[in-house]
Amino acid sequence: MSHYFGILRRHWWVFAVLSLLGLGIAAGATSQMPKTYESATSVLVTPAGQDTNVSGGRTKGEVNLDTEAQLVRSTAVATGAAELLRSPLPPDELAKSLKVEVPANTSVLVITYSATEPGAAQAGSHAFAEAYLRNRERTASASTEAAIKALSDKTKQLSTTLTDVNNQLAKVDRDSPQRPNLESQRQTTQNQLNSLNGKLNELTTTTVSVGSIISDARLPSMPSSPNTMLNLATGGMVGLLLGLLIAVLWERLDRRVRSASDVAKAGVPVLATLNGRSAPRFDDVLQPYGPGGRTFNRLRNEVLASLDRDDQIVVVTGASRGSATTLVAANLATALARTGNEVVLIGAHLPESMVEIAPIARIFGIAAKPGLSEVLAGRAPLSDAVQQAPRVPSLRVVTTGGTAAAGGLMQSQALSDMLATLRRQAAFVVIEAPSTSSSADAQSLASLADAAILAVEMRRARRPEVADAAEQLRRVGTPLLGAVVLPRIEPKAAEELPPPRPTLAPAQPKKPAPRTYGTGTGKTATKEKPEPKIPAWLGESDADTRVIDISAVAAAGRDEPAAGKRPDRDGSGR
Repeated sequence: MSHYFGILRRHWWVFAVLSLLGLGIAAGATSQMPKTYESATSVLVTPAGQDTNVSGGRTKGEVNLDTEAQLVRSTAVATGAAELLRSPLPPDELAKSLKVEVPANTSVLVITYSATEPGAAQAGSHAFAEAYLRNRERTASASTEAAIKALSDKTKQLSTTLTDVNNQLAKVDRDSPQRPNLESQRQTTQNQLNSLNGKLNELTTTTVSVGSIISDARLPSMPSSPNTMLNLATGGMVGLLLGLLIAVLWERLDRRVRSASDVAKAGVPVLATLNGRSAPRFDDVLQPYGPGGRTFNRLRNEVLASLDRDDQIVVVTGASRGSATTLVAANLATALARTGNEVVLIGAHLPESMVEIAPIARIFGIAAKPGLSEVLAGRAPLSDAVQQAPRVPSLRVVTTGGTAAAGGLMQSQALSDMLATLRRQAAFVVIEAPSTSSSADAQSLASLADAAILAVEMRRARRPEVADAAEQLRRVGTPLLGAVVLPRIEPKAAEELPPPRPTLAPAQPKKPAPRTYGTGTGKTATKEKPEPKIPAWLGESDADTRVIDISAVAAAGRDEPAAGKRPDRDGSGR
């Protein structure tokens, strides 16, 4: 259900547009449909005779109402209705617009007639009801007349027989043995004649009653069809179902990552997920106690627990183009540095690999050059490229560098030597690599690292890209710790981004100006500001820019403070 609710949330506009489209089509089709009006007449059906009730209800007794309903549609009744309407249409055509219903447990026929005009519907219903009653009355009258004629003929026959018997009795003596038989015959004939005369008198005096109209047809005020509400509901429902079908097909064909579960389905474990509230902004380093900062703190703990004792270099690459890699690498390096370990963050998103959307220089507010490109190209020493990150004393940053061509530098020996130097001088090195889908440099950097983390930007990265990134890292033998899933980050305009600091000049030692302090006696004393205390292993440094001369450290072989630092691979603490 959550999956289908997710489809509804993501594609609600498809449902809305198609539902409105269905309603519009239904409304347009309804307005173009011919209007049909209906009028109904209720007829009470009674047996032809003195009894005014239908015995046994609908289908039993003297009158079968289902049969009568069929008689209303008969040609004889339709012909009579056509005569009453003075319609030029054939009787069969008129009968097609007729509908007869028999309400349950009643002796009533409801005769409904449909027409394109209200008056025609009213006249048609009344005409068929009237024609049906007249036809039934004619049939009942003809049946009564036939019965009267038959009784009259029988009465004449019995009267003749009675006359013959009386004549025979007049000729027979009272003592004759034939007299009792003739008297019995005369009595029987007289009784039959009396019975027939009674029936004949009843038939001749009975008024034929076949039924009556109990509710005449009325002039309809609104058309019965098309049904506007039904058509609108049908159109809206069809549009909704079509929207559901399109949304499901769209979801099937769309291979973009929609949630962390999509990353897990691609075979990559999820280390951390940033929701809408805790997601970093375009150029943001998350605060340690905010929702996003706590997420990266947990990510730091999981990374430290997953690394072996001698593992120091972690490469962060992306499954797709975007700024997710930069943001994850910057915040992970910051979280590692907050523990007091010396951390170096290297921006390896060379300009040839990706358009600079969120360069590290803008995120930390440091100089953009010199950087990695200049160091690998031999145009600047490593000591000039390593810069102190503001507000994070233990974090040093090597930016991407300038826009000069750096093709093939990620496979150069200079990069390996640089990383070997940083292994000796820092506890951890975090490399911000280009995405695996845009450059082969991610594989080259991963081959030099101890572990890898995949940054996945939802609604930008695709599931095949995530699986391919994991496969690329597996082929170079770099353990993939997992993925960090972020919501899609929209790039800001150039004018909204904080400008990077000017390019650093080579560090020159300078002596601070004397500063005057109060003595409490009305006189002043001049005292020089002390030099900033910088660890000896960092080498020569400018107190303002804090540029680290790592090459000097490597040359001099000075010791790194052992307290709180990770030992080197050889266990010497250097």
